[in-house]
Amino acid sequence: MAEDGEPHRFKIVTGADSFGCSLKEALVSHLKSLNIEVEDVGTDSYYSVAAEIGRRVSSSPEDTRGLLACGTGVGVAMFANKFPGVFAATCLSAADALNARSINNSNVLAVSGMSTAPESAVEILDTWLKTPFKSPCPASEFKPWPKEIESFLDNSVSEMSKIGSEKTKTSDSCSICCLVKNRELNPIDIIPGGSMKILRESPTSAVVRFEAGSVEPAHHHTFGHDLVVMKGKKSVWNLTKKERFDLIVGDYLYTPAGDVHRVKYYEDTEFFIKWDGHWDMFFDEDLATAKEAAEKESKE
Repeated sequence: MAEDGEPHRFKIVTGADSFGCSLKEALVSHLKSLNIEVEDVGTDSYYSVAAEIGRRVSSSPEDTRGLLACGTGVGVAMFANKFPGVFAATCLSAADALNARSINNSNVLAVSGMSTAPESAVEILDTWLKTPFKSPCPASEFKPWPKEIESFLDNSVSEMSKIGSEKTKTSDSCSICCLVKNRELNPIDIIPGGSMKILRESPTSAVVRFEAGSVEPAHHHTFGHDLVVMKGKKSVWNLTKKERFDLIVGDYLYTPAGDVHRVKYYEDTEFFIKWDGHWDMFFDEDLATAKEAAEKESKE
């Protein structure tokens, strides 16, 4: 019964795992003796039963509360709290229940089947049922909360309900792209349309960008290099091995040391590149010859 003699005007949905089943049964009997409506979903794994109770409390009116029991009372609280508007608290004492209701407006009580005796659990449950939100509790030294704290508690309930409901902003960029985000790339003076940011030297890692239509004349390096395309579209002609590679986002290419290669960019393109040693570049043709050859070869 409520303190005013009227029946409690809320419903309890309850469940437990095998470690909390006996304690839950004892508490269900106690709830029924208080003329409180109870819906028992039974026994299941702690995460499944907690999810079921969390889902029901989250989607039900404010007059529905939850009661969960597992070995420690911790696991069921963690899983129930994954649902919006659920404030599950593990309570091992009546003082815990007072604090949970007064400060956090807890609407799901989680108890430990392994460490809490039935008579202690009944005391915890009764305290949790009878304690209004913002009432004096151990945390307030059993004194009324100051007005500024009451205001904070009122706002905290609505603020807590919003946490996790906002859409998380995601980025299409991969973790490698984040290395260069907001960094200025330096122009590659020897190749028009290109810019580069060295991230590490010897072995050298860099992020490179080229504007659409740019061409890298045939050249070679002292060391081999790996590259991954992060944005755009390009073709690489390995003239030493007489091979062509058409690369788009996500494609990888390794070019061995000394291999002569020419590159054409069809779109604004960005890629991560790593040389096995220091970076250098030795041209094997001029830019005009390269553009003419790339134009012809890209049509083939």
